[in-house]
Amino acid sequence: MNAHRTRVKICGIRDPRMAVAAARAGADAIGLVFHPASPRAVEVEAAREIARAVPPFVTVVGLFVDRDEDGIRAILGRVPLGMLQFHGDEPPQFCDRFGLPWIRAVRVGPGVDLIECEGRFSSAAALLLDAQVPGQYGGTGTPFDWTLVPRALSRPVVLSGGLDAGNVGAAIRAVKPWAVDVSSGVESARGVKDAARIEEFVRSVRDADARAGG
Repeated sequence: MNAHRTRVKICGIRDPRMAVAAARAGADAIGLVFHPASPRAVEVEAAREIARAVPPFVTVVGLFVDRDEDGIRAILGRVPLGMLQFHGDEPPQFCDRFGLPWIRAVRVGPGVDLIECEGRFSSAAALLLDAQVPGQYGGTGTPFDWTLVPRALSRPVVLSGGLDAGNVGAAIRAVKPWAVDVSSGVESARGVKDAARIEEFVRSVRDADARAGG
């Protein structure tokens, strides 16, 4: 029997209805994007309504890209986030300042030493591994070479980057991550989440776990 259930995060949620749909489909976490340049960015008051709609035991994660401390604290004063996710050049000392668990996003590609990243961000709850796309901070719909993830990593891995219902099973078999994170792979149009695709994605994750359990 497989002892591990792969957790699922649906990122880029922009309305309460879809947050509830994700939770009902079996998502363990939803992501709210506070990066204005993203097509999935959400305004603070909308984020507040989304977070209030999320049922118990589903973590609300706030995604930031090089936001200053005052800006993050202002959002935390309005939106009940359970975890932070940093995608920019924030140093670990900055990420530690907010009294919440946090995830460090790492864009995987040539020249990126994940063992070194793990040591530098040792207080992170997990490393989120995404594709390295020039000028982009995530949500690109681009997968990366999963063989670049070393088995020696001791921090939990959240696997992201171009995942969808069709490839997430192979990704889980290749990397054996703690969790998977999806955004564009469950959209009907850029920035528009689709409840049926979310359900299909979660079902594919559960199928992969069941197969791994023999």
